[in-house]
Amino acid sequence: MPDDSILDLDALFKVMPIPRLIIKEGKKGEFIAVRANDMALKYFALPVEQVVGKAIDDFMDSENARHFRQSFMVCLSRKRIASIQALPTIPGALRVYGFWVSPILDQDGSVLYLDVLGQLDVRDQSILQRERDDAISLLTSVFDVSEVGIIVTDYSGRIVRVNDSFVRTYGWTRDELINIDFVELVTQDERERARINHKKYISVGVRSSGELKLIRKEGSIANVLYTSATLELSQSRKFLVTTVMDITLRKQMEQSLRYAKEQADIANRAKSAFLANMSHELRTPLNAIIGFSELMLKGTFGPVGSAKYEEYLGDIHMSAGHLLEIINEVLDMSKIEAGRLELDEDDVHMAELLDSIVRMMSSKTFASGIEITMNVPDDLPCLYADHRLLRQVFINLLTNAVKFSPNGGEISVSGEMGPKGTMILKVSDHGIGIREEKIQQALEPFGQVSDKPEQRETREQGTGLGLPLAKAMVELHGGRLELDSSYGEGTTVSMTFPADRVKRIAS
Repeated sequence: MPDDSILDLDALFKVMPIPRLIIKEGKKGEFIAVRANDMALKYFALPVEQVVGKAIDDFMDSENARHFRQSFMVCLSRKRIASIQALPTIPGALRVYGFWVSPILDQDGSVLYLDVLGQLDVRDQSILQRERDDAISLLTSVFDVSEVGIIVTDYSGRIVRVNDSFVRTYGWTRDELINIDFVELVTQDERERARINHKKYISVGVRSSGELKLIRKEGSIANVLYTSATLELSQSRKFLVTTVMDITLRKQMEQSLRYAKEQADIANRAKSAFLANMSHELRTPLNAIIGFSELMLKGTFGPVGSAKYEEYLGDIHMSAGHLLEIINEVLDMSKIEAGRLELDEDDVHMAELLDSIVRMMSSKTFASGIEITMNVPDDLPCLYADHRLLRQVFINLLTNAVKFSPNGGEISVSGEMGPKGTMILKVSDHGIGIREEKIQQALEPFGQVSDKPEQRETREQGTGLGLPLAKAMVELHGGRLELDSSYGEGTTVSMTFPADRVKRIAS
């Protein structure tokens, strides 16, 4: 009978629903587990052989072992029950909020063992309930005060909840919205798509967003940006929470901007067509003026008769030639903008082309003492390009450099191979330069950068097309034109042509 009682007590200890350990103090001050029930083993997530007969330092980490040891020492010294109220986390799936440590005394009052019993906090359920209530209250507050419209729909698409912002923005009352199919708020042309998307979103549980058109109560259409997310509650109940942001004004602005851009494009094409037509019309009489004035200056059909008339004829010839240059620039720019300038491509020997342009420009700058130097190797490869356009590019750049260089100044033209087989060509001067904030303006058509044209210290007034034309012509070849300038120090224009246009000169 006594043996059966012991067996019953052992069985009861083993199957207790809370962790329980019997601890004995060792000779070296260690605390050894002499017994451990099933829940204790589960709590520490260890087999019995790694707990029973082992010091607590062997199956606990150092922090937890220290925590237990302090409680054990208190229990031993006072011979009264001690507790571990705030136990640090111990690995294991079972949650225990502390332990009672009770001394087991012999007849003399000495402590034989320490009975360590898991402590279940009877307040746990009320705490969890209170936390859940607080969380629900917080979420409800966020839902109600949000300035973004929020609607909640069930699996079938019926509205089960809607916040104040949605009611306020779209005019419907809450009673009018609850329990209706949400697609009744969607415009007719988008209802089927909205219904399909709702079913897909709530089934798969993916977060999604997009644009939709909703009907306000007074009948107007609102463009909205929505974001939907699936919410799954108990008993596998699924709801779709959708935030709705009104973007009607933004869509109207986009439409207005699109319309304005279309009108600007139409006006720009009309301007380009007008300039192209007018340029052709103007060039015909100008060619006659230039031709006849040249015949009169040469005295082809006899002398003019007066030196003053001859001087005037020279002015007429020069002015007509300058006007023709301007018209040609405008015509080229209008063709480029209209996309009608086609490249007449061939292999262009860059060293020869640049040399001829430098010699031509040097003859024009002789009187002003401006020196143009060239640093282009003779074996610089050819460029597969339009010879006329490249010539025009460098004439424009050198003309600009001359305009803005002081008497006795220096201009350099250089060429070299760049990285990855590209070719880099540069025109540099030491003239008045351009302020940093006006560099972009200088690259725009008609974008002269002087604040007061009458105060420009240049040799002649231009149209502001030289740099933009050069940039556009370089870009037509797939290249890149960059302008580096310091006010009062000078300007360097760099052109980089792609490797596929670089061709080695045949030996």
